Amino acid sequence: MIRRAAVLLLLLAGPALAEGDEHGTTNPEEMTLDRMVENARNGQVDMTTCASGYLMTKSGQHAIARETFEACAEAGYTGAMTWMSYMEDNGFGGDSNPDASTEWNRRAAEAGDPIGLFNHGLDLLRGHGTALDEERGRALVDRAAAAGVEDARTLVESGYDLDVVTPDADNWKYAPLF
Repeated sequence: MIRRAAVLLLLLAGPALAEGDEHGTTNPEEMTLDRMVENARNGQVDMTTCASGYLMTKSGQHAIARETFEACAEAGYTGAMTWMSYMEDNGFGGDSNPDASTEWNRRAAEAGDPIGLFNHGLDLLRGHGTALDEERGRALVDRAAAAGVEDARTLVESGYDLDVVTPDADNWKYAPLF
């Protein structure tokens, strides 16, 4: 009986004893948001880490979402660049910054991301965070449409009527500041 009790205690204590031994951590956090932020902070970005930024921002954890997206964007993930634009434009995890938002869209567009092409085209068509340039804006929207972005196709088909892709409730946001 004592032998069985000793074996049981060893079995139960094993995981606790192994947590911090010289061989590593037993059952480390692998798929938690905390782990994804830690990965981003350590420059260990991958598709899973970058995609976790979406869950972070949609759950209202904007500061860590911004941190994660920024690490991923700097590593070249164009989807994270468009999310950084969204964060900057809407003031999630920091102040609203149309110039920074447009810069992220520009970088994504230059990397060939279809959503980046569309978003930067819109920026140029509106003069939002950049100088108004309808010719360049239309050219980028056309490229996005050719790449299969449905909203870009809709915008082209409408004759570039921005109200078709943006609710009129947002017009205040895109109005010229001067």
